[in-house]
Amino acid sequence: MELIEQRLLEVLAGVAPRSSSVPFYSTVTGGVVDTVGLDAGYWFANLRRRVRFEEATRVLLGAGMRVFLECSAHPVLTVGIEETAADVGVEVAAVGSLRRGEGGWRRWLVSVGEAFVRGVGVDWSSALPVRPRGEVLLPTYPFQRRRYWINATGGVADLGLAGLGSAGHPLWGAAVTMAESGEVLFTGRLSLDAHPWLADHAVSGRVLLPGAGFVELVLHAGDHVGCGRVEELTLHAPLFLPEQGAVQVQLLLGVADDAGRRPVSVHARSEHADPDLPWTRHAAGILSAEVIDPGFDLTVWPPLGAVPVSTAGLYDDLVAQGYEYGPVFQGVQAAWRVGEVVYAEVALPQEAFVEAGRFGVHPALLDAALQAVGIGEPVPADRGPYLPFAWADVALFATGATALRVKITSAGPEAATLHLADPEGSPVAVVG
Repeated sequence: MELIEQRLLEVLAGVAPRSSSVPFYSTVTGGVVDTVGLDAGYWFANLRRRVRFEEATRVLLGAGMRVFLECSAHPVLTVGIEETAADVGVEVAAVGSLRRGEGGWRRWLVSVGEAFVRGVGVDWSSALPVRPRGEVLLPTYPFQRRRYWINATGGVADLGLAGLGSAGHPLWGAAVTMAESGEVLFTGRLSLDAHPWLADHAVSGRVLLPGAGFVELVLHAGDHVGCGRVEELTLHAPLFLPEQGAVQVQLLLGVADDAGRRPVSVHARSEHADPDLPWTRHAAGILSAEVIDPGFDLTVWPPLGAVPVSTAGLYDDLVAQGYEYGPVFQGVQAAWRVGEVVYAEVALPQEAFVEAGRFGVHPALLDAALQAVGIGEPVPADRGPYLPFAWADVALFATGATALRVKITSAGPEAATLHLADPEGSPVAVVG
């Protein structure tokens, strides 16, 4: 045990002592003594006189000592030291060296580690051999990860105290109607901490809110004022999400005209931005109160004459084009073609089912439907990522879907019409 304790002192001190003499504070004499003075007379006095342990501890604390190491076969003094320090009002690190039944090298290293994590400088070279450092190459493919943390709900304080009303949506925090103009303002805060599933949507190495996310934000705002149809929506700039921190988002619904149409715009900026800096406009469009008749169903599935299209390797191919989809956005399950028309099945992973019920249509599910556009067609080798930037005649007929049947019809160069149905074929949404 003496050898182990000596090595412990060496590591903590960073140098080997020149002799076995180690100074310490005596609780009997009330002063600093040297181990060479630990003779029979010392131990006789130690047994006969009153032990002034608490007094000695207070003297050391008063001298600025904050690290206490008990070299013994089992720690019995650390608790008393911590209690005295708490009474004085200071924080200390009090650790033992060995423990009953744990007197080997492993226990010694654990004790050193306990001291190290509590702020004690440790010269690990005295205990660990020096090994050459090598470089380790990271994988060239995106990390396939799955979260098991319980997601925060991003709850807010009582909005009524601030004169606001709840927006009733996971991406919106509050809504307020302007007193004179009749405009309606929605506000929210987007971050990867509050909405970790957004981290699964990255393009060229940067996380951004998908176009389907803007559609969902606008659809909910329109439904709030009785405008259930997105007549048009154009994306002006991508909304990148930082790895740390958040962005503030505002959506402004203008006053309705005689036909019940309202202008809508979406702006955002970093939550740490200078208040005097302008907001960035990311999207703008028109909402309408016109009711759209679905006019379709997808109950016959797959359609007659449909030819299966392999989806194996789809997401590997998308990585090569610059898309980086995590598990929540890897929703394409199967696909077929009938001439130029594409049919697909898309679904959310089970861990997203609960949150899907809070959306009109979960952005990851709508994004998966877009991923099937052009599936089965050759992709030019030099093609970069395509992002949807213009939407028209979007209407929602059912909410909270976790899986969809999708029909995709070409609507011209780089344009498509989407019909979305639930797994029984009943209409969920249409993108005209």
